[in-house]
Amino acid sequence: MAEQCAPLADAAAKQRQTYLRYLEVLLAAELEERERNTIAHRIKDARLPRMKTLEEFDFSKAPQVPATKMHDLAQGGYIERAEPVILIGATGLCLAACRQKRRVRFTTAAALVNELVEAKQQLQLRRVLARWERYDAIAIDEVGYVPMAELGAEFLFQVIAERAEKGAVILTTNLPFSEWTQVIPNARLCKALLDLITDRAHIVETGADSFRFRRTVEKGRPKPTGRSTPALYFGLPLRSSPKHSASPSQQAVQAICHRWARLNCHKWA
Repeated sequence: MAEQCAPLADAAAKQRQTYLRYLEVLLAAELEERERNTIAHRIKDARLPRMKTLEEFDFSKAPQVPATKMHDLAQGGYIERAEPVILIGATGLCLAACRQKRRVRFTTAAALVNELVEAKQQLQLRRVLARWERYDAIAIDEVGYVPMAELGAEFLFQVIAERAEKGAVILTTNLPFSEWTQVIPNARLCKALLDLITDRAHIVETGADSFRFRRTVEKGRPKPTGRSTPALYFGLPLRSSPKHSASPSQQAVQAICHRWARLNCHKWA
């Protein structure tokens, strides 16, 4: 307000505004500045790896991503209803939530697990978990990129379970649900986690090729050999490998996926 006081006073004198009008303009400028500062603080606190907005996403390059659905999610209703979201990228929604002055935090699955393991070693686990509970929404990126030890998987489950119907969770993954047992070998824990995150979830299937990979191909770079670009599938009918039959743990997970698909396929019709 101190910075705005003198310039607005000069403008008020030149325009012969009343004292009441001057105070009204001064207070409006103060509220606007506070709102900008709040949003800037929320963005900083979220620790986003990149400043990308949903408006920057080229839906024409990914026609299978429902633009209407994404813009609807950006309104933030899923946060108020504490609903999970699973999709191609989290930063666009996180930035939209920050602009609504909501408390948001972005992390990777590996970073989250490492933080909690370190907190347990320092006897600070309950305090750290309580800090994660305070956010309106948390975004956990790269779920499935690196296999987890059982303790790490338990921590991931605990964070998500404690937010069930209380706080929104945004997840990104590069694995179909049927292959989550590769990351979380404990079949019972994997089944419980999938039950938890798919309940009332907004799940967006993004197609076979990643957006970054398509952009690379369009620039004329050679296609990499060896390990293929991770594909993202969410909640769609899942295909088992033709070379290997599914293990009992994978079958249990697949049963959840197919059940979810049957219950929710009408949403994508």
